[in-house]
Amino acid sequence: MSQDLGIDNDTLREIYTQVARIHQVDRAIQAGLSSGKFQFTYWPLTGQEGIPASIAPLVTSDDHMVTIYRGIHDQVAKGVPLKGLFAEALGRIDGVNKGKGGSPHISDPASGSMLTTAIVGAGAPIANGIALASKMRGTDAVTIVNFGDGATSIGAVHEAMNLAGLWKLPVIFLCQNNQMGEYTRIPDYTASKDFASRAAGYGFKGVILDGNDVVAFHKGMKDAIADARAGNGPVFVEARTIRLGLHAGVGDTNHLSKEDLAAAKETWPVPRTRKLLLDNGICTEEELAAIDAAAEAEVKEAIEWAMNCEPTGVDEMLLDVYADPTVAPRRGQREQRAAEEPHTGDTRELPMFQAIQDAQETALELDPDVFFLGEDIGESGGVFRCFQGLQEKYGERIRPTPIAEQAIMGAATGAAIMGLRPVAEIMFCDFMGVAMDQIANHTAKQRYMSGGKTHVPLTVRTVAGAGIGGFGAQHSQSTEAWLLHTPGLKVVYPSTPSEAKGLLLSCIFDDDPCVQYESMMLTYSTSEEVPVGDYRVPIGVAKVKREGADISLITYGWQVMHCLNAAEELAKEGISAEVLDLRTLMPLDYDRIFASVEKTGRALVVHAATEFCGLGAEIACTLNDTLHGQLKAPASRFGAAYAPIAFARPIETEQIPHAGTIAARVREMLK
Repeated sequence: MSQDLGIDNDTLREIYTQVARIHQVDRAIQAGLSSGKFQFTYWPLTGQEGIPASIAPLVTSDDHMVTIYRGIHDQVAKGVPLKGLFAEALGRIDGVNKGKGGSPHISDPASGSMLTTAIVGAGAPIANGIALASKMRGTDAVTIVNFGDGATSIGAVHEAMNLAGLWKLPVIFLCQNNQMGEYTRIPDYTASKDFASRAAGYGFKGVILDGNDVVAFHKGMKDAIADARAGNGPVFVEARTIRLGLHAGVGDTNHLSKEDLAAAKETWPVPRTRKLLLDNGICTEEELAAIDAAAEAEVKEAIEWAMNCEPTGVDEMLLDVYADPTVAPRRGQREQRAAEEPHTGDTRELPMFQAIQDAQETALELDPDVFFLGEDIGESGGVFRCFQGLQEKYGERIRPTPIAEQAIMGAATGAAIMGLRPVAEIMFCDFMGVAMDQIANHTAKQRYMSGGKTHVPLTVRTVAGAGIGGFGAQHSQSTEAWLLHTPGLKVVYPSTPSEAKGLLLSCIFDDDPCVQYESMMLTYSTSEEVPVGDYRVPIGVAKVKREGADISLITYGWQVMHCLNAAEELAKEGISAEVLDLRTLMPLDYDRIFASVEKTGRALVVHAATEFCGLGAEIACTLNDTLHGQLKAPASRFGAAYAPIAFARPIETEQIPHAGTIAARVREMLK
């Protein structure tokens, strides 16, 4: 019997069309994997087709989506082209991301499918940044972030919900609750009776909807999306559904009993929606058969096209790591980069913390897409006094955050994907570990995984606390080696106020994600004449700070000061030490490194980071490999002892290189 469903017939036909397309994609993939025709990892979505199908009529390509590895149904409904989708899953050059991301990492900005993550729960903080960009630009776009019920246990999701509620972001947290966190049933991983009620604790609305009832779900999502569009802040939607297949792969094994599986199939959106349209006279059997046939034909054509595409070749290996492919290090690489021109304009004497503030204010004046986020950067002016008066002057472009590094980095990443230029402050570099998933798995890799379709022009500022004394093991590390092992990031480490300003401005306006380390030792203790206005130090260019003939001391950050002092001490003994300040750690300036060592014949790389597996070992090894015939002695390195930084000042003083110990190492090398 026909009834008034409260949705027009065209919309219901559109929903069923999407259900059919998703079903045919899922079915074809499982058949291809079972037969051996396809070889890739797949997370079946059978049973969850109704959720994205019901959303499709409510959004446009101007609205944005973030999803997860079990997200092909979301991508199909959002409008990602099927040919590109299959080619991507098959690792083909004509894939939507050139075969570099694969199905777990789809990005298709043209359809609004901004990011797919294979890390459980990690998309939520990034969705905040995408939504923030829409809000800052004054559009009414909504961002929907999809995740499974298992992700509700992840801290990143809670950090994201807290920030979204605080900032009233237009984001829908869509929990596709399929009753299983991978292979674990809900009662075995949480005492919560539902997930939607958690939203109230973060200051916004949560609703529970039947994800298998396309009518009820469409109506509920229509209200949620309208709420977010109207500027009322986020909504948490718990879409209750059931996964009919395995967590991953294909086969006959099922996590459900025969009885439960039979009951679940009664609510399966594919036959249920079909029956709904028939029973209410919305479509005839022939019309539905035509929709099914069209979906099957579309999928078949897409697969045939994708199978005929060329596999992505090795020539693509180092492309899209950075905007400029020459940045990725290669053996024997010796890129020549121009140094900054001598500054002839006005200057003023500033300590490093004020030079950094000057750079930040300059960037804010130069580009309305620049904004800052981090802990305590509002009225207080920042823990390191680099934001004094900026919030009063620039308003919401200075955005104090909760103490939540994952939320900070995720929001910065999402906003950068949307084309803004966020600068995130991570107070101490020790805290990078809290946000490492965002930094290493998303910020750094997104350009590559998207095949160059998206990029992440963000900057992170962070402080290394060693050398002051009294900060101990969790505020005094030098963590740059963590980041240098992560392709996609650029890392700089200035040693003077002018270079802190010039490098920071270069980072902010670079199209790759950059991290600027700053030494607390230098933040307040060093002052010099700093250029006024838009002054930039090029990334990837080292600088000789003292000429020498007998040995090259290659260093960076606050160790430059110690190396210069050591060189002074050695000069009294007739030893001429050259001091080369790297300034940029990635990309390294091997041209100037080689030139210095070719002149002196010896090299000692000095840094405050742990010596074992540090940057010094990489540079020394490269020098020994490349210049072995020109060296008077093997290149070596000198870093911190293999121990956490001690609170006791006598230990800290001796476990990190200083002028006395550097000079002693040089004497040994010259024996």
